[in-house]
Amino acid sequence: MTFLELTEGPLWYIAATVFVAGVAWRLIGILRLGRPVDRSVARGSGVGGALKAIALHSVPHGGNLKRTVYHFLTGYAFHVGLFVLLFFAAPHIAFIEERILGVGWTPLPRWGFILAAEAAFAGLILMWVRRMTDPVMRRLSDADDHVATWLTFVVMLTGCLALQEAHDGLRALHMLAVEALLIYFPFSRLMHAFTFAFSRSYTGATYGRRGVTP
Repeated sequence: MTFLELTEGPLWYIAATVFVAGVAWRLIGILRLGRPVDRSVARGSGVGGALKAIALHSVPHGGNLKRTVYHFLTGYAFHVGLFVLLFFAAPHIAFIEERILGVGWTPLPRWGFILAAEAAFAGLILMWVRRMTDPVMRRLSDADDHVATWLTFVVMLTGCLALQEAHDGLRALHMLAVEALLIYFPFSRLMHAFTFAFSRSYTGATYGRRGVTP
């Protein structure tokens, strides 16, 4: 068995199993917490408040606009760029079709891939620079934040290098980085990719029921 066959075979299935089981375990744990009974008189819609909170906190707004616009621009550049790369890069579509879903779709043209990659790299680097230079964010950051950032960076970098499809070693290195990230994901703050909707909707529903703008 070659190194590439190892990373695309047994190691991939181990990492994918840990990822799926870990994410499910974390989400089930959150749902099992439930919520306390709110005995106050309802003055608004909890569902409406939840939806409003998710939408409202997805864009810069209010008096914090000047302080948050950098975070929103860099955050969206990274997250949208990464999403596009993950689901519309030709190698990823081929992998998803072969290993996961059995169906594929039209991939990005080369120029679209380059733009998405540049946006994702720029957003990730600028967010990390802000984390290191802003006094408050630097004090709030811990090892988990830095490990997650650098793991993601390595995955993206090795992915770009792996576009040289004739070089199996680079492709195997990318797969190994992906598998490390998948295993780390459920036990880190990267889980916010799944939990942000829970936290925002819970807060929004509570405020919405009380007639308060979240």
